[in-house]
Parts: sequence; C-alpha cells; structure tokens
Amino acid sequence: MGSDGYRWLMTAVGQPFVRDSFRPEAPGPGEVTVEVAGCGVCHTDLGFLDDGVRTNHPLPLTLGHEISGRVVATGEGAGAFQGRAVVIPAVIPCGECDLCRRGLGNICRAQKMPGNDIHGGFASHIQVPATGLCEVDEARLGEIGMTLPEVSVLADAVTTPYQAVKLAQVGPGDLAVVIGVGGVGGYAVQIAHALGATVVAIDVDRDKLERLTGHGAALAIDAGESDQRAIKQRIRDFAREQGLRSTEWKIFECSGTTAGQATAFGLLTHGGHLAVVGFTMGKLELRLSNLMAFNARAQGNWGCLPEYYPEALELVLEGRVRMKPFVALHPLDRINEVFEEARRHRLTERAVLVP
Repeated sequence: MGSDGYRWLMTAVGQPFVRDSFRPEAPGPGEVTVEVAGCGVCHTDLGFLDDGVRTNHPLPLTLGHEISGRVVATGEGAGAFQGRAVVIPAVIPCGECDLCRRGLGNICRAQKMPGNDIHGGFASHIQVPATGLCEVDEARLGEIGMTLPEVSVLADAVTTPYQAVKLAQVGPGDLAVVIGVGGVGGYAVQIAHALGATVVAIDVDRDKLERLTGHGAALAIDAGESDQRAIKQRIRDFAREQGLRSTEWKIFECSGTTAGQATAFGLLTHGGHLAVVGFTMGKLELRLSNLMAFNARAQGNWGCLPEYYPEALELVLEGRVRMKPFVALHPLDRINEVFEEARRHRLTERAVLVP
C-alpha cells in the first residue's frame, strides 16, 4: 500500500535504535493501518532497551505502545475506521476468547501489545487489529488546546492508572495515596481526584510534587525527608484533619521501584487496597501476612481494557484530567537523544515522538 514508511528498530539490548525504511503492507481482515501522529516514551520501553526485559516478538522490533494517529487503510470488516483519528490501546485483546468474554481482556493470552508482541509506534505507520480502537473527536480536542500527537499518552500513562483507580472503586470520601508521581503516577493523582477522592502524593522529586499540588494532590510528601513510619503518621494526621477514615486507604504504587513498593506496602491499613501499577525487576522482602492481619488486598494492574478508554478520554476532554502541561513533543528522528535524556532523568514532561 501507499508510499514507503520508516521505523526505528531495537536491534539488541543496550544498543541505539536503528532507522529502517519499510513499505507498510495492506491490512488483513479486521486490521487497520494507522499513520502515526505521535508515540509516547514509556518506562517500559527503557526496560526493554536497557534492562533486558524480553519482548515477546524477537528482535529487531519497533518499540512504542502509546500511539495516536489516523487510519489510512482498512481490511475487511474494519472499513468504518477509515480516516478516523484514533488512540491505539496499549494492550489489544483478541475479543473472542473465554477471558475476553468474561471482561478480562487485558490478560487475554492472545493479546497484542505494540512494541512487545507486534511492531510498535516509533514509526511512520503501524498495522494493528481494529479491536478496541478509541476514536478521538479532534474538534473537542482542539477546544482544550490539544493536538492528536499529544493525546497519544492516553494509551498507557492515562488509561493504566484509570483502570487501577476503577478497580479500587475510588470515589467521594476515599483517601487515595499515590507513590511515584511521574508520568503514570501523576495521572493517577488527577484521576483519583476527578473521581472524588482526597489524594496524597508521595515522591522523592520536589518539582513533581509541586506540580501535582495544582492538579489534584491535597497533600504532597517528600519521601526523601521522612521514613515510612513518619509518612504513615503524617497521612493519619492529615486524614483526621480532613474528616476522612483512618482505614480503607486506596494505595497506588506507581514508582516502579523497590523503595516505592516498600513504602506502599507499609501504608496498608485495615480494609486497605494496594494497587501495584509500576514495574521493576528488583526484588523486595515483605511480610505478606500483613494482608491477612489488615484484611487488606493487593492487586496488580496490567494495561487497561479498551472499553475504559472512552471514559478516560472523556475526563481529558472535560478538562478534569489535564494532559497538555505534562507532555512535550519531539521529532521521532531524535529518538536516541530523547531516550538518553529519559535514562538520565532529564525529561520533565512525558516525551512524545512525532514522525
């Protein structure tokens, strides 16, 4: 189909991406070809590139799973998407298996994750199943001053914490605690606040904490200045001052660090809910019996069901979750420089690579 495209390939762990020209194939039945508008840079991509986390698809592989764009070709059965602006789910379930039928599509064993199971979005074009594509109303997007490339990070940084918050049944009267308020965690703060919770943000980066106090965090705690016991006591005192419960806290571990995980587990209260959203290869020693003693629960969160995407997007379009202040656009051909800035923690906004 069409003209030649290009993509940046991961060829080996620890090696720079390599630019590669390719001709996008015609999409098969139930598939679409999307001209990429933008693709976000995620910590998961660094895990693949730098830490040796294995991709399901053999190398070389195009990474990138936070993708927005426009459908430029459709296969049989997917014609309704022709020309539409879309966000591609970071986890694309098959939609047909027993897990999918029972509402567990995000753990579908036949799922396709761009940049892991199939070629991803650090490219001019991507071919994906049409299952779960989230249509974007560009007129409404323009009304809030956003562009299609900027909304790409909906596909993980926003929807992943959205699902975690939904599963925790966060609502008015709840105290939500978010550990690690970078990309994913920052949106977790905003989403929990938008759904009615009073939110505590915890991080070791003061700049991130200061930004979130204007975007949903009622209390910001610098974890570098307090031990776990002091942090928990400060939250207890804050809850009492706010007339909130000292039990049933909703805790979201988004840092993807062992230190953050230890802090999160230490904050468990009676009836509490611990959502593990961040990922690390590190190991941690815990007294698991605390879950029993507190009648608490811990729940992992992999991706987000495609059916939640329109709900998360609506929060953005309504202005209840702000994306634009936390996103920065970069040319795709600067991918190696942007990844170097990311690994050196020099990026203050979520980087989106634009072909």
